[in-house]
Amino acid sequence: MSRVITYNTAAKADVLSYLGAGGKLTAEQHRVLGMVRERAEAAQRDLDAQRVDWGPAIPEALGHLLDGRADSTAHYAAGAYATALQCIIDINGSDPYELGVYSKPATFFLALDEELRRVGMSEDLLLYPHVFSGPPKEMPFFFPHAVDGPHIGMFPLAKAKPAADAYRAAYEAVSPDFRSEVYGFVVLLEREHDEWEYATKAIDWYDQDTIFFSTTG
Repeated sequence: MSRVITYNTAAKADVLSYLGAGGKLTAEQHRVLGMVRERAEAAQRDLDAQRVDWGPAIPEALGHLLDGRADSTAHYAAGAYATALQCIIDINGSDPYELGVYSKPATFFLALDEELRRVGMSEDLLLYPHVFSGPPKEMPFFFPHAVDGPHIGMFPLAKAKPAADAYRAAYEAVSPDFRSEVYGFVVLLEREHDEWEYATKAIDWYDQDTIFFSTTG
């Protein structure tokens, strides 16, 4: 089964502000939360249509996150929690873009990282640890890992330009099997850097700082 990787940008603090907030949400957060709930309900309808049962329904998992927990013991509950968190990310973030479709994305990105190591790429710029990093480490409670996905990843916008420069420099040295992906990341990172750099200077309320990746399917 193929997996789709998409990405968008958001402020990590905005995402974290909903977790464990319970009844302490601001009026604006309550407004946004209404849209998050709608997205969670739509995601659950998609699961129901596929006859997929993760244990807690996604709206229920969202409620748990707002309460500051992700403690369902259902075997596939991690998928519901990851999807609920992705709903929060998506509503608080930019429009999503598709990175690519992969039959075995984790295997592919691990192989790509080995190739990047071979040509001297810095460890902190390798892709797998970012695309499959999991949710923010600043989360105030334990968040289970969804073994079969969906997966969440992050890349700091502040590192986008140096990463793009490093990938561009490595392009000719990597195996032709990986050049298309390396070039795709150059384009992605340069575009996101340019938008981030412009917005941080020109828009006083802009605070996005993270590229969020989502692997689904």
